[in-house]
Amino acid sequence: MSGKLQGKVALITGGTNGIGKAAVEGFTREGASVIFTGNNETAGADISQATGATFVKHAVQDVEGWKALVAQIRAEHGRLDIAFANAGTNSGDSNIEDVEVDAWKRLIDINLTGAMLTIKSAVELMRENPGGPSGSIILNSSINGILALAGDVTYSTTKGALRLLAKSTAVHLGKSGIRCNTIHPGVTETPLIEGAINSAPDQAAARNMLENVAPMGRMAKMEEIVSLVMYLASDDASFVTGSELVIDGGSTAGLPGV
Repeated sequence: MSGKLQGKVALITGGTNGIGKAAVEGFTREGASVIFTGNNETAGADISQATGATFVKHAVQDVEGWKALVAQIRAEHGRLDIAFANAGTNSGDSNIEDVEVDAWKRLIDINLTGAMLTIKSAVELMRENPGGPSGSIILNSSINGILALAGDVTYSTTKGALRLLAKSTAVHLGKSGIRCNTIHPGVTETPLIEGAINSAPDQAAARNMLENVAPMGRMAKMEEIVSLVMYLASDDASFVTGSELVIDGGSTAGLPGV
């Protein structure tokens, strides 16, 4: 522990599982005061007890709920230094011919509108920071924001859109002291991925396939992704904004075997 986030206040959406949960744990270890959101109250309570972070039940697409969350952060902390827009899903997605309009709208609402609302709320608080506007906003995109998946047309579309959402935000806020960037993880060993492997007919083949998406021959560890998020959240990244940082073991670097 280096204390690189000591004294900072951080908001993490989708913080009850996977990379979000790992971010809550990592940020608190590095000294940040963390508020995290999600829908799973049981998981939220467990993580809160283990880390000292504050859990707030909230869905990122809930517009009215953002008002209460902003008010709570303002009242309890009086500032916001970091926002990690991590919440997202691919549940119900499909290819362009088969995707249902309701599923498309739901994923757009969570993955894209939810990130937009996270940014707007974060900026509102960050502009009020003692000493003047400052802060770091990080959007969790994906390598599927760079290379699309045929069977996840909505997910790919939303993750690609996050790139330009962050860039537009970064340019708009350029001189304000508030930064905005995207991260693009490759296949990461999350509970969701582990569940997919365990439910596959041939678990060894499924794991081998996922590990070899990256030329490095393995999946990312959640802690590795969180380390990148913490870099962008820290003062070490004070001149980094409007960037897309890929962390994928080389998955998007070239055409394997050609």
